[in-house]
Amino acid sequence: MRFDLTDLNLFIQVADSGSITAGAERCHLSLASASARIRGMEETLGTPLLQRGRRGVTPTPAGRALLHHAQTIAAQVQHLRGDLGQYAQGLKGHIRLLGNTAALSEFLPEALAAFLAAHPQVDVDVEERLSHHIVEAIAAGLGDVGIIADSVDPGELETLPFREDRLVLVCSRRHGLAGRETVNFADTLDWEWVGLTPGSALPDFLAAHGARIGRQPRYRVRLGNFDALCRMVEAGVGVGIIPVTAARRYARSMDLAVLPLADAWASRQLRLCCRRLEALPPYARQLVEHLRQAAPPAI
Repeated sequence: MRFDLTDLNLFIQVADSGSITAGAERCHLSLASASARIRGMEETLGTPLLQRGRRGVTPTPAGRALLHHAQTIAAQVQHLRGDLGQYAQGLKGHIRLLGNTAALSEFLPEALAAFLAAHPQVDVDVEERLSHHIVEAIAAGLGDVGIIADSVDPGELETLPFREDRLVLVCSRRHGLAGRETVNFADTLDWEWVGLTPGSALPDFLAAHGARIGRQPRYRVRLGNFDALCRMVEAGVGVGIIPVTAARRYARSMDLAVLPLADAWASRQLRLCCRRLEALPPYARQLVEHLRQAAPPAI
């Protein structure tokens, strides 16, 4: 079935006017061209679409079914044109924002909410990825703005400081590690873990560091957010590694011990990245500036 928008619009106009001639005039087509299009649709479907009479034409049952779908498609096209027209006129903006787990869960929600409230004409798609995947995506034009750890080479991307992110161990205060002042990542691998679900950037990041020393976390359970993770840790199910901002927040209401990781890679600077700041649309540059200014107190 090969109908184009002109075919469908023509059929709507013919059905509305009750005349192929009038429908052709409304669509700025010649009568011969309009008649050929109608015949082509009927031949494609293998059934008449119009009942022809002395007073004009009326849709057959098949024609009424086609008319219903054609009107639905026409309405959707009008909505599409309206939405895209807003973008073309600068009335609507769309930003593709990529970030790692810490950025998206700890630093973005409040800052991004404030930006969106102040810019109702802007939509933002947010996607979680590992930092090196973010660099690849931004460089390939698959994202506008990224938030990456400074441990990753940004290549030719332009970067700007964003936040400090420090990873810590959380465990029950009854746990064997709870009395330490700091803990090495390797030592945590002697214990069972509670972690985030596969596909999150943080567990992939930790797995990469485990691979460097030939060991991997032994997960008892993997959950979708830091709140659920910390509740499992509080119950003594295992230990977990999360950003210090989240650990401190949950430690205020849960019986948790928070231990800094002694590994140098556990303390990271997060950076905003893009191909070229001056090449971003104005609303995307405004988002970058907003995120830089909406910094929380130092951790």
